[in-house]
Amino acid sequence: MNLRIALALGAAMPALFAVPGVAQQAQSSDDALAEKVINNTNPASFQVYGLTPAPKTVSDKAVQGGKALRIPVTGSGNPWSIGVNVPLTRPVKAGDKIVVAFYARLSKAEATSAKLNAQLQLSAAPYTAIFAKSFDATPEWQFLQFAGKADRDYAVGALTAAFHVNTGNHVLDLGPVAVFDMGQ
Repeated sequence: MNLRIALALGAAMPALFAVPGVAQQAQSSDDALAEKVINNTNPASFQVYGLTPAPKTVSDKAVQGGKALRIPVTGSGNPWSIGVNVPLTRPVKAGDKIVVAFYARLSKAEATSAKLNAQLQLSAAPYTAIFAKSFDATPEWQFLQFAGKADRDYAVGALTAAFHVNTGNHVLDLGPVAVFDMGQ
């Protein structure tokens, strides 16, 4: 199973394969869902800004795909002073439902949770958010998601899934990110 499918269906797959006759249907559903992924899900491909040197990926068998981007932040400045962009690799049409799904956890912190601001936004100035949601990252891996509709047509490269992470003194691990275009 490729990383796109694993990310999308994570914990649901064992239950599907336990039901007789469902495994073959699940495989064709997996393939159809994987076709809707419109980004590179690999954390090594994500674009980090505001940190020098850029953070590296780490191995972690506890997260789907076994890799995460480890991002240390101090909280000095604005939440968007340090962030991660995950560019979209396909165009998006007006009215399409877009789902952003990702894994995140708080690796090190003085607190038990930390804010993580996620949004689908323009990839160039003025970086306007199309839709957004804030999350509380915890020390356990969480599979998180948010969704919205495209307000107009966007060409390849015009949109990115963005994560503003400079919300405190902590280390955040960001696992695979999948952006799905579910169509109209």
